[in-house]
Amino acid sequence: MTGERDLRTLLKTLRPELNEGRYVFTSVRRDAVPVGVSPVVTVMEPEGLTLVLSEYEARRAGLSHVFVAGWITLRVHSALDAVGLTAAVSLALTDAGISCNVVAGYHHDHLFVPYERAAEAVTVLETLAAE
Repeated sequence: MTGERDLRTLLKTLRPELNEGRYVFTSVRRDAVPVGVSPVVTVMEPEGLTLVLSEYEARRAGLSHVFVAGWITLRVHSALDAVGLTAAVSLALTDAGISCNVVAGYHHDHLFVPYERAAEAVTVLETLAAE
């Protein structure tokens, strides 16, 4: 299934959804992912393997972590080569003073925002979609 490329359609059909839970970022050696940990995002970097996982799992595994985030999924199926979606979403959140880490999945974009502002971020994105 091909994702949407038209920016107006993407914005109109964002459908931001706040996932339950608190998520954190941590880094481990490439070969040191603890057993039983199920990250929602992994990124291989020269310094190590970045994991984004639930705060509960990080604590249970004894992993130090930073940035407690809320995880928002944009339910619109965006094409990986769509132009402007990340910029428009980032600008709307920037204007509201909300930091955001964006991860593109195959089907959807995922936003990690400060946990205490996650509901507000969803409202900002719903307003963007309505404009």
